[in-house]
Amino acid sequence: MQFDDVVRTTGTVRYYKPDPVPTALLARVLDAARWAPSGGNRQPLRFIVVRDTVKKRQLAELYLPIWERYVAGVRQGAVRVGARAGTIEHADHFARHLADIPVLLLVLARLADVHPTDRDLGRLSVVGGASIYPAVQNVLLAARNVGLGTALTTLHAAVEPELKPMFDIPDDISVVAMVTLGWPARDFPRELTRRPLSEMVFADRYGVALEAPSP
Repeated sequence: MQFDDVVRTTGTVRYYKPDPVPTALLARVLDAARWAPSGGNRQPLRFIVVRDTVKKRQLAELYLPIWERYVAGVRQGAVRVGARAGTIEHADHFARHLADIPVLLLVLARLADVHPTDRDLGRLSVVGGASIYPAVQNVLLAARNVGLGTALTTLHAAVEPELKPMFDIPDDISVVAMVTLGWPARDFPRELTRRPLSEMVFADRYGVALEAPSP
C-alpha cells in the first residue's frame, strides 16, 4: 500500500473474523515497533502476544466492567466523546466479544526508561508517552499495510495489579495499553473522518491557520 493510503485508512476495527493470524505475519507486524523513536534510545516497550483462550477470556472479564462504567458516563453526559452516532454501540460489541478476537497484544513499558519532562507543570503528565505510543502506532500501521485490523485501548492499565500475576509481569514493568489484532470482518474505511488541517496546524502563533494549498 501507499503510505498515504495506510495512514488515512488505519481506523479502529471492532469486528473481527475468527481466522488465526500466522505467527510469521504477526512477527513481521510487531517488528515495526522496534524502529520507533524513544527518549535516549532506551526502548522501554515490551509486548505479550496473548492467543490462549483462557487468558483472553480473563482479559475480557477484566475489561468489561471498566467499559461499562465508561459507557454509563457517556450516556449520562459525564464523559464527552467526539465519536459519530453508532460508535458507542460498535465499541460495546467490541467489548463483549473481546475474547473472540484472535490476538490480544498487551503493551508494556519499563517506566524507569521514560523521562517525562512535564511532570512538574501542575497538569496531567503526557510527555512520557512519546517513548511509548509511537511504537504502538507503528504496529497499527504495519498491521493495516498487510490487511490486518487493530484497535488500541488503554482500559487494562487500570487493572495492572490483577494482570501482573496472570502474565508474570515484573514489578518494574507497567501495563500501558492493549491492541487487538485480527482479520477485519468489515471493509476498511476509504478514508477516516478527521478535522481539517486548518483547525490543527497554525502558523507562528496559536489560532492562525497555516495557509496550505489544496491537495
